[in-house]
Amino acid sequence: MAPSLTTRARAKVNLDLRVLGRREDGYHELESLVAFAGIGDTLTLVPGEPLALSIAGPRSAGLEADDGNLVLRATRLLEKMFPGLRAGRFHLVKRLPVAAGIGGGSADAAAALRLLARLNGIASNDSILREVAAGVGADVPVCLDSRARLMAGIGEELGPSLRLPPLFAVLVNPGVAVETVAVFRALGLSHGERLAAPRGQGDYGKGADVLPRLLRSENDLAAPARRLAPVIDEVLERLSALPGCRFARMSGSGATCFALFDDCRASAAAAKALAKVRPGWWVKATLLG
Repeated sequence: MAPSLTTRARAKVNLDLRVLGRREDGYHELESLVAFAGIGDTLTLVPGEPLALSIAGPRSAGLEADDGNLVLRATRLLEKMFPGLRAGRFHLVKRLPVAAGIGGGSADAAAALRLLARLNGIASNDSILREVAAGVGADVPVCLDSRARLMAGIGEELGPSLRLPPLFAVLVNPGVAVETVAVFRALGLSHGERLAAPRGQGDYGKGADVLPRLLRSENDLAAPARRLAPVIDEVLERLSALPGCRFARMSGSGATCFALFDDCRASAAAAKALAKVRPGWWVKATLLG
C-alpha cells in the first residue's frame, strides 16, 4: 500500500477586492489581490482505501462528510475527467472557521486536488486540473498553488504569482457565519450592470510596494457584509485601535477581518491583547505571503 500523503490547506486572504460589475448570466466579476496565511487546515489522503472523508479538529463542529463536502466533490469531478483515477480515504483536520471569507472549503478542495495529482502523477499545471478546480468553486483555482497573485473574473483569471514583502497580520473572526450569496445579493446589482474597469497586474508593480497601493484600495463587499453582520464593525474598530496597526480590512465576503503590522512582535502582541478582551473570537497572528 502506498504511504499516506498530507498537505496544508492555507487560509486565503483578500488584501483588497473590487466588484467590477455583474454579468448577464448573474455572476459577479471581481478583481482581488490574494495572499495566503501561514495557518490553515490539514488534509491527509490514505491511498488504496474506499473513497471516504473523516473530519476532526477545533473547527469541525457542524461539518458533514457527505457528498456536499468540497473535498469529495472535487475528487468525484476529477474521477470523471481521469477514468481510473487512484483515490482513497481523506482525513481533514479543520482549524479554519467556516463561511468566513478566507476560503476554508475552497482551500480544502484544492488540497484534495493537489494530493490526487501527486498520487496519480498529474502535473500541477495540467489544464484539466485547473478546469476541475474552477468547476468546484470560484476560489479553488487560486488555492491550488496558494501563492499571492491577482485574481479576476469570477475567479478563473489568475495573474502570475507575486513576491510580496513580509506582511505580518492578525486574522480575526467573531464567530458569525456570513453567507456569500447573501452578501452579493445585498449589493443589489442588476444583470449586465458595470461599476468599474479592471486595473490589472500593473497596478501592484512587482509586489514590493504593495502596502501603499493597498492603503488606496478597499473591499467592495464590506458594506453589504457589515449590514448583514454588524459585528464586523466592532472587529474592524478593535483591530484599527491596536498599537502598530497599519490598516484593517475585511477579507472576502466576511466576516473574517485582518490587520497588518510592521513586524511579528507587534502582530503577536496585538493578537494576544485582542484575544484577552474577546476570548470568544478566533484570533490568530500569522504571516501572509
